[in-house]
Amino acid sequence: MRERLQALLDAGRDDALLRFGLGNACLQAGDPAAAATHLAAATQHDLDYSAAWKLLGKALLTLGRDADAEAAWRAGLDAAARRGDVQSSKEMMVFLRRIERGRHSKP
Repeated sequence: MRERLQALLDAGRDDALLRFGLGNACLQAGDPAAAATHLAAATQHDLDYSAAWKLLGKALLTLGRDADAEAAWRAGLDAAARRGDVQSSKEMMVFLRRIERGRHSKP
């Protein structure tokens, strides 16, 4: 799947859905750095793509970039509110609470 999506990108297609799919495939393949690159591009193509913001945060968190993940999820909450995406909003709120709890539990 990742290879097919990459071939589409290499052939000149570049849009939010393709970048989201490619980012998701990279994340599932254990390549969070590539996932973050593609998911960030997806959010630039469509600032209201709340699912892309959600996965971008996950990729960044996997990379140990907690502050960037938090920023992505906060942007995703705004996008979800604009789009009326209640489910993504709920999920990102859970992720943000986990980061907050982790911040308070560190010595």
